[in-house]
Amino acid sequence: MTDPMKTAEVSLENVGGRTLRVARWRLDQPSDHPPILFFNGIGANIEAVAPLAAAMEDRGFIMFDMPGIGGSPEPLIPYNTVTMAWTSAQLLNHLGVDVVDVMGISWGGGMAQHFAIQHPGRTRRLVLIATSAGMLMMPGNPKALTKMANPRRYIDPEFMVQNFETLYGEGLGKGPGKKGHMSRLTPPSPRGYMYQLLAMLGWTSAPALPFMRKPTLILMGDDDQIVPLANGKFLNTLIPNSKLVVLEDGGHLFLLSHEEESLAEIRGFLDPAVDPEMKEAA
Repeated sequence: MTDPMKTAEVSLENVGGRTLRVARWRLDQPSDHPPILFFNGIGANIEAVAPLAAAMEDRGFIMFDMPGIGGSPEPLIPYNTVTMAWTSAQLLNHLGVDVVDVMGISWGGGMAQHFAIQHPGRTRRLVLIATSAGMLMMPGNPKALTKMANPRRYIDPEFMVQNFETLYGEGLGKGPGKKGHMSRLTPPSPRGYMYQLLAMLGWTSAPALPFMRKPTLILMGDDDQIVPLANGKFLNTLIPNSKLVVLEDGGHLFLLSHEEESLAEIRGFLDPAVDPEMKEAA
């Protein structure tokens, strides 16, 4: 398999007073679609989702490592959803991008929601993957959440192997993709990991979502031990112009274990002509 990072342009960019490691695919190529701005999961670096970026070959794709994660330098001061959404908008300005389709997985799904709420004029469509409304979420399996909070899962390969199925559900735990996924992970710094956890402390999108009119696709797995399906149903209830799709036997990383099915849903949704159920928001 071709390394998806080989087709990316990667650089350190100074944005809004922070230095971030940024990857972009195909921004210099003509496209009928707006680029995708992607927010990653807790502690995860660009490489973890690079296969998705490479697969969306008909449009640009932008992703960056949070401070202290992957190749982004250690954060000097904490951040929250407001400051990071502002920083993301500054990055789009820096790259010469106006409107984007916004996507996020897990922790990044919260950031994606907040970006769409804070910057509606720059958001065309929203894709939320294995995520929740934040503080008001239905908690996952306590056994999985305890291990989720432990940064050893990114630092100690043996710990990752031993607890993989507990963390991510049977959907990927039994699949052939786990070794490939783990090989793409880079340990976050302890401060970077802690600041990322703290950024969502007390945050919820629930009061704002009923007023957000952006067409939204919610993808959830029915075997997700970290963000149970009930959270996707809650989001679907709150967001007026949303569509919920449930991946059967999908764990927290169904984006990898159910790659073709996930891609088909995302592609169909991002092209309004293919998805007549959704209507564009004014």
